[in-house]
Amino acid sequence: MSSSLAEAPDLICQLDSVQGVVDSLTAVRWKRHQDAVIEISEHGIVLIVEETTCLQAKVYLKRELFVKYEYGAEGRPRFGVSLGLFVDCLNTFCVPSRSNSIEIRYPGPDMQLLLKSIDSSNSCIYADIRTRIPETVSWDYNFEPAGNPLNFTVKSAALKEAIDDLEWPGSSILLTLQPTPPSVIFKGEGHGDLQIDLMYYSNTGLLLAFNCDRLVSHRYKYKFLRATTSNIPSSVIRENRGSKLSIGRGGMLKVQHLFSVARPSLPHPHIDTASYQQPSRIAYIEFFVKPEINEEAANDVN
Repeated sequence: MSSSLAEAPDLICQLDSVQGVVDSLTAVRWKRHQDAVIEISEHGIVLIVEETTCLQAKVYLKRELFVKYEYGAEGRPRFGVSLGLFVDCLNTFCVPSRSNSIEIRYPGPDMQLLLKSIDSSNSCIYADIRTRIPETVSWDYNFEPAGNPLNFTVKSAALKEAIDDLEWPGSSILLTLQPTPPSVIFKGEGHGDLQIDLMYYSNTGLLLAFNCDRLVSHRYKYKFLRATTSNIPSSVIRENRGSKLSIGRGGMLKVQHLFSVARPSLPHPHIDTASYQQPSRIAYIEFFVKPEINEEAANDVN
């Protein structure tokens, strides 16, 4: 076996929309100093962040997002990085009014993550990020439906506004789904009481979808619930896509967002005339929030 084959990188990929990836990673950056685990495979790149085994977020960058994706590793290599450093490095490649294409390689000679701009013949930006062996294995949240689906889809801007408003009571948040009348209720009880009702039939432009065949109610720590929306960039909020919230077995809450990773300044074959982003140009962000289990009111009502 030749040495050139032995030294070949596990991954070489090229991306033509750095800003879309920066937006996606910023959405899961809820602390200034935050570690992340990156997993690469033939299917794409997954970035995972966690806090106290109660909150986990994943950013899925599927291989279809990349204009080039060459994967040569066996298995699924994993490595740790500083999320803040990774985002800041990517930001240096985001130059206004210019094409922002980069090449990413892993590993470098010293196991670094290597970044290089590839859209200019006159200049080139290089960056290398030191990686480390993950100290722990990311917890598998293993989200399972609790019988028939319990979920709703709401405009992202409305969800962020509702969760921001719920900071005032200074308490954990009780999330209730009820089939009659079909509605979603957020309630905080602390320094004061605040309740936000989203009625399905009267707010079809706001509450886009609703599936619930029984009353269910669970309580979540506010800081973890807030992390699911607090860092979504304003540019993404303006797009106002729908965010989907699902309640699984044991009250596990899954929050899903879709971010465009299409190149905004130039036409792209994956974008149709109605500006609908094809699945290949979408980054998927998922949050998993464990419920507080400390009183009977925070359980399914059968």
